[in-house]
Amino acid sequence: MGLMARSDRGAAPDPEDICVKKKRAAMNRKRIWGWWFFDWASQPYATLLLTFIFSIYFGEVARTHFIAMGEGATVAGAQAQTLWGTGLAISGVIIAVFAPILGAIADTTGRRMMWIWVFSAFYIAGSLGLWFLAPQQPDLVMALVFFGIGLIGMEFATIFTNALLPALAPREEIGRISGSGYAFGYLGGLVALVFMLLLFAENPVTGLTLAGIPPIFGLDAAAREGTRFVGPFTAIWYVIFMIPFFLWVKEPRLPRRAFGVDRTLADLWRLIASLGQRRSLAAWLLSSMFSRDALNAMYAFGGIYAGTVLGWPVFLSGVFGVVSALAAAVISQLGGRADRAFGPKPVIIVCTLALIAVCIVIVGMDRTMLFGMPLAEGSRIPDAVFFACGAVIGGAGGALQSASRTMMVRHTTPEKATEAFGLYALSGKATAFLAPFLIATVTAMTGNQRIGISPLIVMFLLALVLLHWVKTEGEAKQ
Repeated sequence: MGLMARSDRGAAPDPEDICVKKKRAAMNRKRIWGWWFFDWASQPYATLLLTFIFSIYFGEVARTHFIAMGEGATVAGAQAQTLWGTGLAISGVIIAVFAPILGAIADTTGRRMMWIWVFSAFYIAGSLGLWFLAPQQPDLVMALVFFGIGLIGMEFATIFTNALLPALAPREEIGRISGSGYAFGYLGGLVALVFMLLLFAENPVTGLTLAGIPPIFGLDAAAREGTRFVGPFTAIWYVIFMIPFFLWVKEPRLPRRAFGVDRTLADLWRLIASLGQRRSLAAWLLSSMFSRDALNAMYAFGGIYAGTVLGWPVFLSGVFGVVSALAAAVISQLGGRADRAFGPKPVIIVCTLALIAVCIVIVGMDRTMLFGMPLAEGSRIPDAVFFACGAVIGGAGGALQSASRTMMVRHTTPEKATEAFGLYALSGKATAFLAPFLIATVTAMTGNQRIGISPLIVMFLLALVLLHWVKTEGEAKQ
């Protein structure tokens, strides 16, 4: 028996076993790449629509509209920011209410991919509808409705996609995969932004794109059709690049139960009630609620600030977006490696401190002064400073979101992932109306867009304080 045991241990590996292992490894790599492609496909909604192209165009159109109604330039800019913030706040309330319920339903039924299909349709429909915001006699409310539909689609599809993350790899690899996913997504947003700037988004003065040509496909620059094409472009991009996701990502086999509304809501309520005994998870959800809400507000209002405070046109803001997205892609990758080496909590702390510094700079700067020091007329210092801020927002924001996703994985299990990420979405959206509402309110009260950004500093500080009670290793077993 001993000789046989030694002989077995020394036997050559079975070629068939090696072949099977290689095949499984290749399939798993395809699943991971497919999962990453969701970030690549969906990121343009945030990059092109929420932050750098459509939000700035909306601000331009709304500001011009309010000026035509007799308002002064400063008041008109504040009204444009207030309207944009109100629209985002309403979308945030809808997402906050339904995110945990949908997550609980998906975990109960064991179906996640179906919901990704459903909310992909929302994403596409909302993006396509943005084409109709014309510069003359603009229907601003209709534009905000379409934008909200697409934003809801993106957020809900992200919940169910994030819920697939725990089943992709061992726990120690989740941080790297999450960080690489965000980096890949930001790279996709960067490529999409470059396409828009070179081929479509026109300078309103010259009617030419950044490449020095009229918008392609015969789009009318005078009617801003090149810039308005950002909505259909985002929809087309999503349709094309979601193909690898749907081909390569297969839903894990989980126990399925018959769906019942009462039982699903009861399970959800038990999960919420359990937060009283899970201090780390409760503190993490509250911390991420403030930090992600403030970060999303920075993305959402950065373009409005650039367009109305600094007077940047869409194409210049697009160049700013290239810098920000490139920084996000690089630093998200580095953040994922830091997450793997040190855990997500230190990454979250460093990124939050960087974002607080950016908020302080934005509040203390406009075209004429920097922290109370007057600037020469026509000074380019505000532009250079804001470009640097964009790099920090992109890089720290990307790394923060990646590490936050990893931290959430440490507080759940594959079986309860969708429900947990539904709660995670709730924590990110329960006050999603708060940051836009506070910015809109403070801006309206003071008539000053810079001061309107100041509530974000308080929100980031609250997030840092709450991290004190968050365990680095999480509470996945509870």
